[in-house]
Amino acid sequence: MDVLNLHAGATEIHPPAGFLLPGGKRIGVVFRMAYEWWSDGAWPGIGPMGNPLKGGIPDLNAVGWAEYGHRRGVHRVLEALARNGVRASILVSGIMAERYPEEVKDIAQAGHDVVAHSYAMDVIPAYLDEAQERDNIRRTTDLIAAATGTAPLGWISPRGTPSHRTAHLLAQAGYLWHGDTLNDDMPYLVDFGDHAIVAVPGTMEVNDLPLVMRHGQPPSAMVDIFEDWLDYVRKWERTPQKIDPTVHAHVCGRPAGMAAFQRLLEIATAADDIWIGTRAELARHLMQAIGRPVPAHQQP
Repeated sequence: MDVLNLHAGATEIHPPAGFLLPGGKRIGVVFRMAYEWWSDGAWPGIGPMGNPLKGGIPDLNAVGWAEYGHRRGVHRVLEALARNGVRASILVSGIMAERYPEEVKDIAQAGHDVVAHSYAMDVIPAYLDEAQERDNIRRTTDLIAAATGTAPLGWISPRGTPSHRTAHLLAQAGYLWHGDTLNDDMPYLVDFGDHAIVAVPGTMEVNDLPLVMRHGQPPSAMVDIFEDWLDYVRKWERTPQKIDPTVHAHVCGRPAGMAAFQRLLEIATAADDIWIGTRAELARHLMQAIGRPVPAHQQP
């Protein structure tokens, strides 16, 4: 097994010539929110303070910063999505479905695509052996299904970092798609022979965690980048293009960050040449385009 190959042993089937996004659109926007938490005894590795504490010292500042996500941020982001009539792909840690099932249920009932995001942010597949990874997938899936009434169809690992076996294990577990890669513009089918899964590559250019928290840019930088991207793909790209504007409930789920997110929503919804949808919709659209039936349990 090639541990540096995400889809080792599989056949990739890419969109056919002339492939367009749903509605015949060439430009797509998938809005995302990350609703995250850490295992007991763990906390975010990045926070608003510029000086990290000594190793092993609980960072209660970072813990409080992250708590804002389930106290305030998640509700503010959901309100903005509803206000603009947008359904998003919402990354949910299994521990959030375990501890705040009503909030996760509300996300699903609003019509959003609930995406499994591992049990907790410190449970990264790259660190796990096969038995541990299977258990993490099962545990996360079951917790989200218990909260929402439906098993999640999509998976994105913390840090977007899988192991070399993650995609195959997810396919075996019945997932429609995974987003653990940044290697292409459009989705493609990954056929392992016994099972298959759609890879839906992501983008990180308009994402508050690296842009605002790591690099110290103002939230408005997300709007600038999005507008530049949109201008470029309209003028120069001839193949379909997608971008994933992303906020974390505990980062830009605050009024200053939401001002930028609201502007992104307004720009996208005002344009008649943009398809706005979810990762699950895009995965099903790819399956239809390549002539693969979508199993009943992966239907909406």
